[in-house]
Amino acid sequence: MNSRQRFDLAIKHQVPDRVPIDIGATSLTGMKPLCQQRLQDLLGFRDVPTLANNGIDERILQWAGTDFRSVGAIVALPNKHLGPDANASMDCWGIQRDLIDEEYQITRYPLRGATIQDLRAYPWPESRVDEQLLVQWEQQAKILKQENKYVVIAEHPVYGILELGCWMCGYDVFLMRMVSDTDFVRTFFDKVFDIQMKVIEQYYSVLGDYFDLTTSGDDFGMQTGPLISPRTFQELIAPYFSRRIARTKELGQCYYWHHSCGSVYALIDQMIDCGVDILNPIQTSAAKMEPQKLKERFGDRIMFWGGVDVQQFLPLATPEQVRSRVQELAQTLGDRGGYVMAPAHEIQNDVPPENIIAWVEAAHGAGS
Repeated sequence: MNSRQRFDLAIKHQVPDRVPIDIGATSLTGMKPLCQQRLQDLLGFRDVPTLANNGIDERILQWAGTDFRSVGAIVALPNKHLGPDANASMDCWGIQRDLIDEEYQITRYPLRGATIQDLRAYPWPESRVDEQLLVQWEQQAKILKQENKYVVIAEHPVYGILELGCWMCGYDVFLMRMVSDTDFVRTFFDKVFDIQMKVIEQYYSVLGDYFDLTTSGDDFGMQTGPLISPRTFQELIAPYFSRRIARTKELGQCYYWHHSCGSVYALIDQMIDCGVDILNPIQTSAAKMEPQKLKERFGDRIMFWGGVDVQQFLPLATPEQVRSRVQELAQTLGDRGGYVMAPAHEIQNDVPPENIIAWVEAAHGAGS
């Protein structure tokens, strides 16, 4: 059974020859550079690597049996914020990030304390996608489609409306305003949604003939529960989210994969209603995200993608514990199909390469 046949059965909630695997196929299931280097060394990969779309050594993808390959990326729109004195880390939304402890962290929230009038006057990014990038991505996607070896994923081209609200206004301010100032929130969402829709129109119109599913990302959860209540999600998020998904599916005739960290158990029904086909990353270390509970409640209506915990388990477990956990996930989330085994976010530098090897060996021996 090849990768495309394997995924086709799994997404239809039928049993493939083994659980499909994604180690390194997307920007949200890859690995940090030092982690990748250690794994390359342990596997004896010495030559200069050929890198896949998100910077992972193609030899690692093939060794792991990764059934997917991706094209595209978050689009850097024409930036109105890079004046002569602007910090180089300031993006097209006006969000400034500085390198702190090897990670780029937000150090300036451009709309913190803003009014509705400020939103209307703000220099929003121009919703124009670089045509040369689109041509490049189309060629890459066309090659993958012609090879017909892997399931082709289109990386999402735009951020989510909730995360942009939190990044531009500050988490505390924006989440409070979702309760106390819904006029401001809707005005903000209207502005961002207009840009989102113009970008996806350009992006998926070009790539739509070549991919099988698209990712998206917007974190709705935290460690102990959702960031917002189901009622707030239904009133403020769902109207925009569902329209974006519907138009994406019209353009791409594809499955829709959504990434939300944290505990989102209370929102899964609504995400399914909005059109989400695949949920990632299945952060099992968060509240109410136990695999058995998720499978029993939602397993016949959505595919789960992820589940291998990189927050607490993978860095600290022994290889034998990893093998046992992988087999358990394959049996639980993979029961009757509907599961892709992947890291529950990017694999960090504190994960021993021996644990990744144990994972791959167990995944290929676990069957479905």
